Amino acid sequence: MKQTSVILFFLGLIFSSVRAQQVFIPNGKINFEKKVNVQRSLADIDIPDEAKERMQKYNVSSWELYFNQSTSLYKPKKKETENTGMMFMFNSEASNELYADYSKSKRLMKKNYFGEDYLLHDTIPVLDWKIMHDVRTIAGYECRKAIGRINDTVYVVAFYTDEILLKGGPEGFSGLPGMILGLAIPRYNTTWFATKVDAFLTSDAEIVEPKAKKADTEKEMKKIIEIFGRYSGDKKQKPEDIKKQLYGFLL
Repeated sequence: MKQTSVILFFLGLIFSSVRAQQVFIPNGKINFEKKVNVQRSLADIDIPDEAKERMQKYNVSSWELYFNQSTSLYKPKKKETENTGMMFMFNSEASNELYADYSKSKRLMKKNYFGEDYLLHDTIPVLDWKIMHDVRTIAGYECRKAIGRINDTVYVVAFYTDEILLKGGPEGFSGLPGMILGLAIPRYNTTWFATKVDAFLTSDAEIVEPKAKKADTEKEMKKIIEIFGRYSGDKKQKPEDIKKQLYGFLL
């Protein structure tokens, strides 16, 4: 009888271990809702208050992040991305995509500028995160809060879960001990929150490098920088600052 109890005890430990291992997700898809407060974003722009009040307050779009243990593809959900307001004048999000290969520390962005899709090659940016004690449940996962900073002065608030193995996130944000399921940039009046997580048994075929007719050659980048500078309204903006903006975090 004693021997039977010992066997049952060890079987229970093995079963618990298997269950614990099944919690961690190596492959899957995450649906994100991106929300931009349009009225706040236009607060400092010279537009009549009456016109601002007539605009819808939020621009909401749906995005998908496909991932495995080393790569990911972030792209808008088909037929559901909406572009509203002057803030999208220079960027049509409907065709933007971001492919990241964390094993090689590289990323490939497809961005639309002035009606043309361009491929931008870059390394994965490294952020200095400070992990906090706060926790929040997002899409059924307990997430820990972290605070980072981009462009020297712009603070980012993130919530990540270590139950998803890839250390990635929306819009190319990464570097935490797990997947980012919630993100907020108060300066940009923008939030990203996961609404659903689907686990896959194998790596998904959707994770492929994006393609576009134009690449970030010296000639093409010079043309983009020239047009961007012409319409930005800031005549003192340096070409290197524009290029930094083009290769920034946000799609």
